[in-house]
Amino acid sequence: MKSRLLRKTASGLMFVCLAALLNNCSTAPGKTVHKKYTVEIRSMQFQPAELTVEKGDTVVFVNRDMVAHNVTEQKSNAWASPSLFTGQLYTKVVNEAADYYCTFHPVMKGKLLMP
Repeated sequence: MKSRLLRKTASGLMFVCLAALLNNCSTAPGKTVHKKYTVEIRSMQFQPAELTVEKGDTVVFVNRDMVAHNVTEQKSNAWASPSLFTGQLYTKVVNEAADYYCTFHPVMKGKLLMP
């Protein structure tokens, strides 16, 4: 009887230790997990028009409109997509906040904001 109780206690203790170990290993300390966002181009607009992201996050621009568009950083043209036809996409890893627009349709504007 005493040995059965001892085995159950040891098994329970091993389970608790294993659970604690796995919990601590799930994410390395200080390691940032980057997120991925989608901005759709539809009805001559970027949707959402403003998006808050962190450095290293990825934004995928998808053209869901019937005409070609592009995505160009507004201040100094630091980055720009090629022409995006219906269904095509452009992927951008964000390094800093930026205003952007479509050079074909300058009234189309968007913002990548950082906290």
